[in-house]
Amino acid sequence: MKPTEAPPHPPKPRERTLDARSLRGLAHPLRIRLMTTLRHEGPATASQLAERLGESSGATSYHLRQLAVYGFVEDDPTRGKGRERWWKASDEGTRFGPDLHTDTDPAVRGAVDLMLHEVASIHTQELATWLGTASDWPRKWSSSADLSDFTLRLTSEQLYEMNEKLHEVVESYRSAGPGEADAPQVRVHLHSFPRTGSTGRS
Repeated sequence: MKPTEAPPHPPKPRERTLDARSLRGLAHPLRIRLMTTLRHEGPATASQLAERLGESSGATSYHLRQLAVYGFVEDDPTRGKGRERWWKASDEGTRFGPDLHTDTDPAVRGAVDLMLHEVASIHTQELATWLGTASDWPRKWSSSADLSDFTLRLTSEQLYEMNEKLHEVVESYRSAGPGEADAPQVRVHLHSFPRTGSTGRS
C-alpha cells in the first residue's frame, strides 16, 4: 500500500465567516481583544488575560464564556490542573459574511461599526508600539518593516481584485511553512478604502 502523498500546500488557516448572530456575539471591545490575544499569544487562563489586558478576572471569565457560546474560543484540555481553566482560540481569522455590510437591522449595523472601529484601534495600537520600540530591534528589522501608503484611481471591482491578490501574496508566505524557530511574529495590516469627495460613489 503506497503512503499517502502530502498535499502540495498546507490547508489555509481556519477562518470564521461572521453572520448577524455570531457578529453580535463578538462585537464587544473586550471580547475582540480577548480573542485577538488568544490568537496572537496562544492559550491562557482568564486570570492571565486579565493581567495582560488590565481587566478584572471576573470580566475576562464572563466574556470568555460568552465567546465560547458563539464558538469563538474553547477549552484547551492539554493545559491546566484542577480548577484552572485554559482557553484557546477556535479559529485563526474572521471575515464578514456577504450580507453584513448591507444589513438594514440597526443592531447589526451597530455591531459592524463597533467591530470595524475596534479592529482599527488595535491596528493603531500595534503600529504605535512598533514605532515606539523600533530602535530596540536590529537594523535589519527596522529597514525591512514598511509604512507605506498609495493613492490609486480604481473602480470597486478593481479594488476587490487588488485586495484578493494581496491576500494571496500574504497567504503564500504562510503556506511556505514556518520560518526559523526563533523568528518573531510579523503583523501585516492591509487598509484600502475610497476617499470622500475624490470621485463619485457609483
